[in-house]
Formats: sequence, structure tokens, C-alpha cells
Amino acid sequence: MTALSIVIPVYNGAGTIERLVHELAKLHIPDGVELVLVNDGSADDSWKVIQRLCTTAPMPIIAIDLARNFGEHNAVMAGYAAATGCYIMNIDDDFQNPPSEVVKLYEYARANPDLDVVYTRYEEKHHSLFRNLGSRFNDVMARFMIDKPKGLYLSSFRCINRFLRDRVVQYTGPYPYIDGLILENTRRIGRLTVQHAPRTEGKSGYTLRKLIRHWLMMFVNFSVMPLRISSFIGAMFSIVGFVMAMVAVYERFFKDTPQGWASIVSVVLVFAGIQLLTLGLIGEYLGRLYLMQRGKPQYAVRTTMVASIKDQGHA
Repeated sequence: MTALSIVIPVYNGAGTIERLVHELAKLHIPDGVELVLVNDGSADDSWKVIQRLCTTAPMPIIAIDLARNFGEHNAVMAGYAAATGCYIMNIDDDFQNPPSEVVKLYEYARANPDLDVVYTRYEEKHHSLFRNLGSRFNDVMARFMIDKPKGLYLSSFRCINRFLRDRVVQYTGPYPYIDGLILENTRRIGRLTVQHAPRTEGKSGYTLRKLIRHWLMMFVNFSVMPLRISSFIGAMFSIVGFVMAMVAVYERFFKDTPQGWASIVSVVLVFAGIQLLTLGLIGEYLGRLYLMQRGKPQYAVRTTMVASIKDQGHA
């Protein structure tokens, strides 16, 4: 069995993936390393570059071409399913995680066999302000929704052991959230400080739409807390409504207070908004259950290539 599998989800990474692979090939990992490159429906020539790497790169490569863009977490799940290593590591294709830190993370994980996962944290992050704010909000919500340990940074640059990999890939639903799956299965978590480099090419695909999708995966897939919150809010508004009704009855019979339609309409709109929000939340849960029952795929693999060093013409 290979010592380390490095899973790299590739999305429009034609300009960086070849250089990244050659940098990783220079690293010395005892007992071998394989790359699992997952092309997540890239609109550029990423798959052509990956195909060429399968014949030229001096290291074993498993190349997976997904039928369309399924999202980063789905692509990582495809990579996990194909990985054969004792340890499985994630790294992005944008060079913000320097390849030299791969050895540092792997050696730390191997030196601490009692840990199932090692998350990295950065001395200094080189993300945009929007992404940093999104990450901060996500951190707060993760502590509240999925019981994330305090002080743990959920970085995508992580290393898991074979046991945890086997547990994570058992999830076959269409909306995977890797960190949620990890925290569901283990509390043996390590932390390692690493370097974080500025982006050298292209721009981040981190958008508000993807951020909302990420939050929904966390909230709906791994917690019933939103339903409990909506129930609590509903109960509080019911109490407020009852008190307001009593006040209205009192003023109607004991005070000469004119009854205005504006206050009534405002109250109705508030309650209607709360009801619609709660119905939408319930609908999100039911919709995801329906899609899971219908068999919506987590990902669809169009092509898989497996290239060993021998296949690439190396001794």
C-alpha cells in the first residue's frame, strides 16, 4: 500500500496543476506517494494537462474526470474513494499551500499515529477580505452547529488516516461536507501550523453563492439545530402574540385607545415572514431527503486513468 495519497481537486487549474505536480514529485516521501487528480468539470484545458501528466510525471497518478462541476467537496470525495494510501492528504491547486509543507504535515501525522486527522492552521493567511470574513463566520457557525472543538481551524489542507478515510467514504449522499463527516467520526484531531502563500495565478472561486451553499451543507446535512431554532423562535413569537392580544383586549374594553390597521398589518407581516422562513427551512430538509431517495449522484466519473512510473517510462 502506498504511504501517502495526495488528493487535488482541480477546477480551471490548467495554468498551475502541471507546475504543482512537478514540485510535488521532487518531495521525498518514504514508502511512496501517489497523486489523485480530480478534474471537477473545468472549463479550461485542465483535463488535457492532466492526461499529459499521466505520461510524463515521474510519480504514480490516478486521474479522474468528473462529468460536470459537482463542487469541491464532491470532488474530494471522488479522490478519497480512489486513494490507496495509508494517509490521505488534501491540497488545493492554487499553490497557496506550498508543496514543501506536504512533507511537514505527513511526518507530523505519521509521528502521531493516535490521531485520525491533522488540520493545518496558518501563521498568516493570504486570502481576500471577503473570504477571511466568510471563514470567520463559518468558524462561529461550525462551533454552534456541528460542535467543532474551540480553536480548531477547518482548513482544506488536512491529512487523514486510512481508518477515517474508510468512514468518510461510506457517506454516499449528494451533499457531502468533509469537515462535518470528519467531526462525526472522530475527536482524535491534531493541529499543525504551516505557511500560507499568496495566490500567484488566477483568482479565487470563493463566491457568495458557494459560501451560502457551504453553509447549507453544514446546517441541513449535519445538524437539526436550524429546526430547533425555528421552533424556539415560533414559541417566542407565539408568547409575544398572546401577550399583545391580551393588551389589545384590555385596551379595547378599559381604555379609549383608537385601533389602527398599521400595527395589525405589521404584526401579520412579521408572523407571516417567520412562518414562510420556517416552511422554507423544512422544505430544504425535505427536498434533500427527496433527492437522496431519488438517487441524485454525489459525483459522476466520466473517465479514470491510472498511471504508474512504469507506464510513464521510468525505471
